Amino acid sequence: MKNCFERKVQTGLLLVLLAVVLSGELALHGQSAAAPSAPNPPAQPASANRAHDASFVIGNDDVLAISVWKEPELSKSVPVRSDGKISLPLVGEIQATGRTPLQLEQELSTKLQSFVNSPEVTVIVEEIHSKKFNIVGEVAKPGSYSIAQAATVMDAIAMAGGFRDFAKKTGVYILRKAPDGSQTKIGFNYKDFIKGKNPDQNVKLEPNDTIIVP
Repeated sequence: MKNCFERKVQTGLLLVLLAVVLSGELALHGQSAAAPSAPNPPAQPASANRAHDASFVIGNDDVLAISVWKEPELSKSVPVRSDGKISLPLVGEIQATGRTPLQLEQELSTKLQSFVNSPEVTVIVEEIHSKKFNIVGEVAKPGSYSIAQAATVMDAIAMAGGFRDFAKKTGVYILRKAPDGSQTKIGFNYKDFIKGKNPDQNVKLEPNDTIIVP
């Protein structure tokens, strides 16, 4: 009798445990079925995450890549003409010189609203030709050059074809205009530089610098 009673108790406990497990699984299944799947985030236009150098101002001869989201026929690469303007379909002519890329984007977006629903415009400066420096004196090819092609004084000398025979290589200097209109003279001793002396004198050029090679 005792063994029979123990077997009944054990069977009862097993049935209770099984019921608890099954009820837990059913509850979890119900929650999974009820929980909606997380929606995919909406696609963002190509111009949603963009950054601009607010200090950069577009100039003549710069080349701009203009993109209008979902409007490939309006997206193109255009040069800034000598009159400071660019020409685009639907928009026509618009002033680019003197504006930042962000300012130009905003104006293009405004002008396109009559033709495109919520236009998203991106303007990227592909090539910089408006920022120039001058190099004069005893170099093979004196003149005005794009600063995008010559980052330093040594780059500028190489671009200008190098020194002439009687150039004073120890007396090269850069004239740089300050915002207040004053000029700063920065010396460059070529002979010292190629010997590894004072490498910091090979300064980075700035727009409108003039390099003098006596």
